[in-house]
This record gives sequence, C-alpha cells and structure tokens, in this order.
Amino acid sequence: MQTSALPDLAHTDAKPVHWLATATAMAAVVALAGLLQPDAATATASASEHGGVTTQHGSASSATAPDPKGVAFPLDCPAGHTVADSAPGDLDGDGGPETVAVVHCAAGSGTPPSGIYVVTQPSGAAPRVVATLVDPAQKLNVTDFTVRDGRVSATLLGYSSTDVPRCCPDELENASWQWKGNAFIKSTGPAGGTAQGV
Repeated sequence: MQTSALPDLAHTDAKPVHWLATATAMAAVVALAGLLQPDAATATASASEHGGVTTQHGSASSATAPDPKGVAFPLDCPAGHTVADSAPGDLDGDGGPETVAVVHCAAGSGTPPSGIYVVTQPSGAAPRVVATLVDPAQKLNVTDFTVRDGRVSATLLGYSSTDVPRCCPDELENASWQWKGNAFIKSTGPAGGTAQGV
C-alpha cells in the first residue's frame, strides 16, 4: 500500500478549539432562527388555512375577549372540565368581543361529548356563559371549529344509535350559528348524513 504524499486533512485530527468553533457557529444559527419568526398576522393566516381557529378582525380587536378558563360552564363533570378550543369574535356587532369555547368533561380516556358555549364579560364583571350552541347532552363531538365575521362554524360528529361504538361516529353535520335579533340562529351546510371514514 502506498501512503499519500498529501498532508493530513485538518478534519482528521480535530482539536477542542475546532469543536468549540463549531458549537459557537451552531448557537449563532439557532439564535438567528429564533429572531426570524413570522409575525402574528402570518401565523394566524397559516392556522386558518389548516382548519385552526380563526379570529375576527375589526373593532373587537381593541377590546380584550373574555378568558374561558375559570368560567362556570353548565356541565356536571365529576373530574372537572376541559376547554378544548376557544376563539374570540364580535358576535352581536356591539364592538366588544365575546369568546366561543368548545368544552367537554375531563376524561382519562375516550372522547367525551362536547359543548359549544358563548362567553361574555360585562365591564368589571366575571366572564359568564350567555348561550349554549351545542349541549353535551346531544352527545356530539366538535371538530373544524372557527369564529369568523360574526359566525361560529363547526363540524359536529354524532351517532345514529346507541349500538354505534363511541369511538366511531357515523353521522356528520356542518353547522353554523349567527346572532340575529336576540338569539343565535343555527344553519346547516351541505354535509352528508354519514361520517364514514372520519
């Protein structure tokens, strides 16, 4: 075997100073990546494109929407409740935002039925539920939840009978609610009657 006439390459005999230089360069790249995050408007737009929560823009953005944590929801849950999702929006057009919350009983396993509630907070008062759009007694699960332009939208998954396993809903409904006059009016979309493959 013939030995190389070329000098040894630097990377074949790394010294601690080389490792320190590499670690410093990597730390600089990570720090720079942390500073170059997208602004809030871009992040919100991306979330809405993927079926995430969408908030309403306009005069309501200057006021603070009620925080659904700590609200006394009309649920009878031995282990407490979970706010699975929430979004603010000016639903009644008064310039002040409400919060719409998807809530279910806390469960160690399984998928407990959800409720959709509208929470408001009068000036100086604690937040409170003012409307129930979906009652957990209906035994529905909520997906694709959004609040946009004064309208609450969600996909509701349900069961055609008690014989259907609770893991596998077989009914699907696209529903939306909008404040008209003095009540939330529900309308349903063109979804099919079954949720096969959901």
